[in-house]
Amino acid sequence: MSSAPAHEIILVPARDALRQQCYDVRIAVFHREQGFPLDTEIDDLDASATHFLLRLTPSLTPVGTIRCTKHARYYKLSRLAVLADCRRFRLGRALVLALHAHVQQDAQHSGARDGDAVLVRAHSQLPARGFYAKLGYQPEGEEFDEDGAPHQLMVARLPLSD
Repeated sequence: MSSAPAHEIILVPARDALRQQCYDVRIAVFHREQGFPLDTEIDDLDASATHFLLRLTPSLTPVGTIRCTKHARYYKLSRLAVLADCRRFRLGRALVLALHAHVQQDAQHSGARDGDAVLVRAHSQLPARGFYAKLGYQPEGEEFDEDGAPHQLMVARLPLSD
């Protein structure tokens, strides 16, 4: 495996122009590469979701993104996308770890206590289950169809501590 190029992961502010760069990466991966319908890529969760953008430095070329939504009893990881040319650098792992750090911090600010665990759910495409398992996710329930492709619910329980 080649070493990762210089990069940064930024939290994209709400209503920021950088949000479009997240969408562009997702459209390149999910629509152009994987053939999912374009009209399913941007949804009603995007406006309230937390978006992360991974950019190469110093060029600031966007190459990856991930989205986090907060629900009553869990957080949901979704729309993890890394451009094909950059997948060999483990940038998807870096994005998930950035999301995990954000979730743990948000949970603590929301009143969760040390010793609690925070639940993170992801709908994984079947070929990506191993990727999530390496990051501590466990499969739950039966496989299901989402947007015409088989998926598996993967769940991680992140510990909280100071």
